[in-house]
Amino acid sequence: MIGLFSLFYTVVEITAIFAAISAIRHTRTPQGAIAWAISLVTFPLVTLPLFWIFGRSKFHGYIDAMRSGEERFKELIGDKRPVFTASANNPDNQSKVPHRTFETLSETPFLGGNELKLLINGKATFDAIFKAIAKAERYLLVQFFIVHDDDLGQRLKNLLIAKAKEGIRIHFLYDEVGCHATSAAYWQEMRDEGIQAQPFHTTRGRGNRFQLNFRNHRKIVVIDGYTAFVGGHNVGNEYLGITDRFTDWRDTHLHITGPAVVGIRTSFAKDWYWATREVYELDTSIPMPAGDAEVMAFTSGPADELESCSLMFIRAINTAQKRFWIASPYFVPDSPVRKALQLAAMRGVDVRIMLPRNPDHLLVYLAGFACLNELKLHGIRIYRYNEGFLHQKAFLADDQLAGVGTANLDNRSFRLNFEITMLVDNQPFCTEIERMFLDDFANCIETDINEFNRKNVVYQTGIQLARLLSPIL
Repeated sequence: MIGLFSLFYTVVEITAIFAAISAIRHTRTPQGAIAWAISLVTFPLVTLPLFWIFGRSKFHGYIDAMRSGEERFKELIGDKRPVFTASANNPDNQSKVPHRTFETLSETPFLGGNELKLLINGKATFDAIFKAIAKAERYLLVQFFIVHDDDLGQRLKNLLIAKAKEGIRIHFLYDEVGCHATSAAYWQEMRDEGIQAQPFHTTRGRGNRFQLNFRNHRKIVVIDGYTAFVGGHNVGNEYLGITDRFTDWRDTHLHITGPAVVGIRTSFAKDWYWATREVYELDTSIPMPAGDAEVMAFTSGPADELESCSLMFIRAINTAQKRFWIASPYFVPDSPVRKALQLAAMRGVDVRIMLPRNPDHLLVYLAGFACLNELKLHGIRIYRYNEGFLHQKAFLADDQLAGVGTANLDNRSFRLNFEITMLVDNQPFCTEIERMFLDDFANCIETDINEFNRKNVVYQTGIQLARLLSPIL
């Protein structure tokens, strides 16, 4: 028996050594590489399974799948000339917003001619989504991170089934980790009615088999290819403010009609191809102009060559000359984003960060105190939302650039999640975002970056321990 255990331990130790070599070669920071390498060699029985689950920050195979896809799919993904032609009427030199950096990062252009509607909180969001779905005449693309089999989830399912019976083509993509509590029967009922409902498959592909750390965090609804919804709401009663934990739920969504919807369609098409290796009936048309806003669908994720989500936030912060306001339920940014916020405050920008007062995920909430403490500049104003849970992901840079989407200000959104943020270059829309922020600030308690110092020793120790886990939070 002892001999078998010795053999087993030897195999584990050798495997851990190879894993340590992999960690040294691929881990993003030197500190992380050292931590993994030492832990793997010293405590292989404990650390090796953790490394298999949490040790990677790159999602393998996604880009290769796009490149090796069917020819018709590659035509859509690889040829962006029709899209750039559509944006030619809105040259970069007419705007104060640096389009080129964002377009290079996302490989998607700003497109003019869009109509925007800001949807505040769950009732407005799902009323608008359900109304648009009911009017669908050709097809629906639906994607959510979380779908609960509760009252709201049933309403969505029944509406989609009704549309499927009308002959509407429906593709529904969901994250299997985010929907782990949703019964298989919920999805099967839709499939039985002809709805193509599929999980994203974050464990598919070489190197992803045990990596439960990756998530597809996008929330997308596209109706007939010309109008779409993107934002922070998932499908569940809590997103309507029906929750036992919080008095309310504060969230924001965006309704887009016009050419920018093509970027949302392309994002969904890529995710669907990864999940199914199937090409559905692709819509390659450019939606007709419906308004005057320039909008980009900025997609990001762990398959990107660069850390595009983090770089997007840095560029947006650096763009600001007067103000940068941001709301995020989770605040665990990396060092470059913290430095960008500090530099903005140093050059006189009005930097305001809106966070929840009460947590829904304790570890992330605690880690946020340490990150705020590291800002070390009293010119940065911190607000704690006091009317329920704050879940919206939105920012405002000066009077010209705004962002509404799914990305949080944390490492998970920067490096582990597939996200989508609608970047808007439009002064009237930014005025709407400003009013929204001012209303939210009125429901906040203003604090400061020294919250950490006002906690007792036990609380501070918990904060620092949570901070150690920030790479996977």
